[in-house]
Amino acid sequence: MVKVTENDGEPGKEMAGFLIKYHLSQLRSVILASDPRLHYPLHVDFAKLMDDNPQLAHHIFSQPTEYLPLIDESAIWAQKVIFEDFKKMENASVKTHVHIRINVCGSPLECPETFPSIGRVRVKHRGILLTLKGTVIRSGAIKMIEGEKIYECRVCKLRFKVHPEVETRFTITRPSFCPSQNCESMRFQVVEDKQICHDYQEIKIQESTQVLGVGAIPRSVPVILKDDLVDMVKAGDDVIVTGVLTAKWSSDMKDVRCDLDPVLIANYVRRMNELKSDIHIADDVIMKFKQFWSDFKDTPLKGRNAILRGICPQIFGLFTVKLAVALTLIGGVQHVDASGTKVRGESHLLLVGDPGTGKSQFLKFAAKLSNRSVITTGLGSTSAGLTVTAVKDGGEWMLEAGALVLADGGLCCIDEFDSMREHDRATIHEAMEQQTISVAKAGLVTTLSSKAIVFGATNPKGQYDPDQSLSVNTALSGPLLSRFDIVLVLLDTKNPQWDAVVSSHILSETEQPKINHDENLSDIWSLTMIRRYIHFVKGYFRPILTKEAEKVISSYYQLQRRSATQNAGFVYKTI
Repeated sequence: MVKVTENDGEPGKEMAGFLIKYHLSQLRSVILASDPRLHYPLHVDFAKLMDDNPQLAHHIFSQPTEYLPLIDESAIWAQKVIFEDFKKMENASVKTHVHIRINVCGSPLECPETFPSIGRVRVKHRGILLTLKGTVIRSGAIKMIEGEKIYECRVCKLRFKVHPEVETRFTITRPSFCPSQNCESMRFQVVEDKQICHDYQEIKIQESTQVLGVGAIPRSVPVILKDDLVDMVKAGDDVIVTGVLTAKWSSDMKDVRCDLDPVLIANYVRRMNELKSDIHIADDVIMKFKQFWSDFKDTPLKGRNAILRGICPQIFGLFTVKLAVALTLIGGVQHVDASGTKVRGESHLLLVGDPGTGKSQFLKFAAKLSNRSVITTGLGSTSAGLTVTAVKDGGEWMLEAGALVLADGGLCCIDEFDSMREHDRATIHEAMEQQTISVAKAGLVTTLSSKAIVFGATNPKGQYDPDQSLSVNTALSGPLLSRFDIVLVLLDTKNPQWDAVVSSHILSETEQPKINHDENLSDIWSLTMIRRYIHFVKGYFRPILTKEAEKVISSYYQLQRRSATQNAGFVYKTI
């Protein structure tokens, strides 16, 4: 254990001065809070602390185990300094349960050494202020643990505190000797009325699969949340966690080697759900988008086609499919009526086609365009893997998020949709329409959010027969087909002229790649620009249907209802 080299009071006083100088409003809200038993956070920007006191910031980074408790005490000192100004106000009191939460966003600690991916966490990261980013795949129950015990020596009557150790799973070991220099007693008694407890929760975060290469297994790490941090996140949330990496002994199971498992004790947790579209769009890029459409003001369809050429450029033609992919990713507008009934704004797309028509290519490209995506195949997916799994860890049951929960707010691509078992397909009905997943497993009854776009691809059952209905050709049930807003059929017509054009396009791709990377919108749009444009449209536009558009949609819906088959490209759905 590393001892603090300077006077223990100095860093606390310096931190108290910093809090009074820059975080007076937060201190005021804590003092005026009504309940003194609650735990209150004080959020501090590490970048601002580095500018004000570099030496203290360095100590917090290099020795967080020693300095984080000291700066928590500084919050109490800071309250006492300014308490005179609020003493006459109602409910004003100095709160003893205040915790400094360090936010490293925008600071030098965002470098790869102190902000690695979860798979690159090593022993060298132990004992420093570490930041990890991932998706919550498991959320444990909230428990109560002892924060400290006060023992009294039976001989010299000295009282001293004993804290639990993470390595021994937060058990408090009975002291073996008296800390007093002149006493050699080994007999102690616990002071019962001085017991301090904390809220405690364990979660597990997993690194994003989008940043991993092919064949890499996503790694995960358990995270310990205490006091005001508990119950902040749930399975499926994207989080950034700052804390101290340590180790604890694995559970003692028979015939299993006992190892030290890495665990992150969290100091600060930031939910990224509101910031899922973490693509920053500069003002000059937005001006380019506006200039682009002003150039095509008289011919908007030409402008639309210019954008679509950048979607899956390795596939020739198929502009209808590319338009469907773009509209599906952009989505619609969610409606909530007066009774609270929600009509989803996300669209679902299903591609039905012969082998070799490029269905999987569209799925993979759509996953690249989405900020959060999960790709899976029908044969390798089960109902639990798509929704939620109940797993037993340390003697208790926990829920582990599946593909649709991990894709919340993004895109879930399911290839080979026809190879899924029937009861596995039935589990996604609720997720596609109500955008929730209801779970009742192992005594755990809950509802998880699943606002994901489902993009499926399937082969027809045998040779596609245009005279038969879509459900007969695909062997998919009517309730499942009705949840897809658009179903496109891709047929291999074996046209020699078309085959010649497509083969020429494929062979010429290696010779003249014309995709622009200099953000010039006159050529084929790059993948980055299309991602920015989709994010721009989703964030800035809320389309409203005109009376003429409503009339067209109503007439088409009635036509589809009268039609004997559903093979006009779209599948009707109940409104």
